[in-house]
Amino acid sequence: MDATSRRNGARTPLPTITGLAELAELVSEHDRLYLRYSDGPDQDRRSVSKDYESGLELPGLSVTVLTPEPWWTRPPEDWLARQVRKYASLVEEDPERCGWVLQGRTVAHGPDHEPLLDDVRPIAYLSEDVMEEALDRYRRDFEAGRRPTDP
Repeated sequence: MDATSRRNGARTPLPTITGLAELAELVSEHDRLYLRYSDGPDQDRRSVSKDYESGLELPGLSVTVLTPEPWWTRPPEDWLARQVRKYASLVEEDPERCGWVLQGRTVAHGPDHEPLLDDVRPIAYLSEDVMEEALDRYRRDFEAGRRPTDP
């Protein structure tokens, strides 16, 4: 049992995803799945997302899209590695936070064009193992930080 599983033990009982292949299978079984890094679904039922630069409350929970777009022709695990790593620092900086997979209804988009959801349904937690695997794959298979003007 890893630290994420121990933290999740006191939270909504959900399965814990332990690898990118398992996450890819879960994503393939649902219409649209999202990822959120927070104190978990129980806490998020009682809170709102906030745009910290403006101070405004957002009309839904801020999430990252896990379902690959139709134009994505690389393996789904590549998409997932990129999406899992996008905001992983939120968990790495705060041990009370966790990554969790959810479904919901898009009600708006946030200042970074991220979907904002309501009618949220928790699906699973992410383990530390899947986050480490995503980091390894992201570093191996992507040119992180490359800009359009780079040769």
